Amino acid sequence: MSHWNGETMAGEGWVGPKHASVLIVDDLPIVRLALQRILTKAGYRCLEAEDVPGALAVLAADGIDLVLCDIQMPGASGLDLVRAIQDRIPDISVVMVSSLEDTETAMECLHQGAFGYVLKPFQPREILVQVNSALRRRMLEIAFRDREAQLAQKVREQTLEIRQSREEIALRLISASEHRDNETGMHVRRIGLYAAELARLLGWGELAVETIESAAPMHDIGKIGVPDAILQKPAALTPEEWITMKMHTTMGATILKGSTVPFIQMGARIALGHHEKWDGSGYPFALRGTEIPIEARITSLLDVYDAVSNRRHYKEPWPEHQVIQVIREGAGVHFDPDLVALFLANLDRFREILAAHPNEPLPGFTGL
Repeated sequence: MSHWNGETMAGEGWVGPKHASVLIVDDLPIVRLALQRILTKAGYRCLEAEDVPGALAVLAADGIDLVLCDIQMPGASGLDLVRAIQDRIPDISVVMVSSLEDTETAMECLHQGAFGYVLKPFQPREILVQVNSALRRRMLEIAFRDREAQLAQKVREQTLEIRQSREEIALRLISASEHRDNETGMHVRRIGLYAAELARLLGWGELAVETIESAAPMHDIGKIGVPDAILQKPAALTPEEWITMKMHTTMGATILKGSTVPFIQMGARIALGHHEKWDGSGYPFALRGTEIPIEARITSLLDVYDAVSNRRHYKEPWPEHQVIQVIREGAGVHFDPDLVALFLANLDRFREILAAHPNEPLPGFTGL
């Protein structure tokens, strides 16, 4: 692409671009010569072609700013050329040269992306006005496009920064509870990734997908209020201890309540509802079916999948066929049956997430 600046042409009082490259396309040598003289005198660099194939060859080999093309030529027409290079406009401006009877075709060229046209017989000033105006519009359109691209890139960068900040907030919020529960950071990371994947499969928009990806890892934030003796107990909990453990749902919702940030609001709903069960036998409110928020139903299923698929301080990982059996048996009892069906139909996607984000070895663990 050529670079040019405005300058005044001697003897013409004409302001035009300097060093712009113009491809003149006409089957008549005398017309090409006349146009070349006009444009060269005005300071343009000129190249020539006698037909559309020749023009395309020049365009492929040289940096052309503008094409000045006759409409009626043997074989392919000027309109054919405009159509052939339509995807390169405005990087290349196009001005047509038309006889009076070709004005309808000239208008079609304009519709296809040409800037303007000059009627034969033409005057030098008409040619220069059209060429210079086309190049100026080309420059403005390219500058506008570049500004739009820069703005879009800035928006993408800011969006990424906001998302990373949001994820950092979530991870910092849950770090205290996860360390006390002897769980690795990979568990909460996987829960977010699983939840985002299932949300996509449900057809959620990308903003909602990103929201649940950040919110789902906060499902157990309330464990920060559970005593270590209960949270880290290697044996079965007593009924009294279970009452205390179950309080992590309401404690988590309390920690996250009152926020105006969408992913924290969703996190509060997940924290409160991820131990509710489809048949109404869960806690803390024994909600049933669709009374349970969808984000909590999603997290409930995926939390169980991840918990039984990985080693914890109180258990070894289960083989996959047992994991799938538990999930199948839980459909319509523990889990939303539609979510189970969708999950199992796309199990490979969740396997990939599980394999890509393995746990770090827990203290004292030397392998299976």
